[in-house]
Amino acid sequence: MRNFYNARRRPRGFTLVEMVIVIVITGIIGAMVAVFIRVPVQGYIDTTARAALADTADTAARRLTRDVRLALPNSVRVSNDGLFLELLLTKTGGRYLSDSDPSGLGSVLSFETPPDTSLPLNFTVVGAMPADALGARQAISVGDQIVVYNLGGAGAPNNAYACSAATGCNRAPVTGVAGTVVTLGSYPFTTAPAPLPSPSNRFQVVSTPVTYACDLKSGTLTRYAGYVIQATQPVVENTVPLEAKKGALLARQVTACRFSYGILANVQRGLVNIDLSLGAANSNTGVLRLVQQVQARNTP
Repeated sequence: MRNFYNARRRPRGFTLVEMVIVIVITGIIGAMVAVFIRVPVQGYIDTTARAALADTADTAARRLTRDVRLALPNSVRVSNDGLFLELLLTKTGGRYLSDSDPSGLGSVLSFETPPDTSLPLNFTVVGAMPADALGARQAISVGDQIVVYNLGGAGAPNNAYACSAATGCNRAPVTGVAGTVVTLGSYPFTTAPAPLPSPSNRFQVVSTPVTYACDLKSGTLTRYAGYVIQATQPVVENTVPLEAKKGALLARQVTACRFSYGILANVQRGLVNIDLSLGAANSNTGVLRLVQQVQARNTP
């Protein structure tokens, strides 16, 4: 009786054959699952990566489009290789008090009579002081540049980039703002060769130059701002004035990039062409190409 009880209570384990069979069956099931799951998972990963590329390209294009539409008239310029685009970014504009307005209304911005050297270099804004986009605060501030009737390269000295004693200048820095009176750091408007006055007595306020730079070696698109306006377009990154600290990375994996700019039949309009490709050739995501055109307003 004791022997029968012990036989029933004796534990049993897996045999080696049983373990091998279980391993083989598990492997077959795992291989079948991998075959059926891998394709949709890889497809999801590729779709997500391509969507990220499209979003990056769209964000960069939107930023560039916004800047071009806010560019100072006739200030867009593109490098010969099409990898650099520069413009002068405006904040607002207004009308200045001129020699043709009635006397006694304030300080005029004259293109004929030099200002009294004993008085501050200033002019009076006609009407309400320009406000920012939300109308919450004054749009003109110290450090901005006042530009009048910018005609670009063909209109020197009415070229905001080329300011010198030899070429003349239509741009002056703002050093103070009080009410509707704007104080300037210099007064080039009556210095020979003097620039042309605005037919409508209008001025624009430039906040900073902006450069979009494509580096095909590193595959990046970078936006630079906050540097000093240069007579010659800067086309070298990570050097003055396009220093790394003044740049903001907009896109990686840039495989092709080209900017172009042309004046339309109507000289009051310019057309900026953006051709941008992102991705990796011979990869699952492929290369995404974005082509966009933006009109620049060239009426000063």
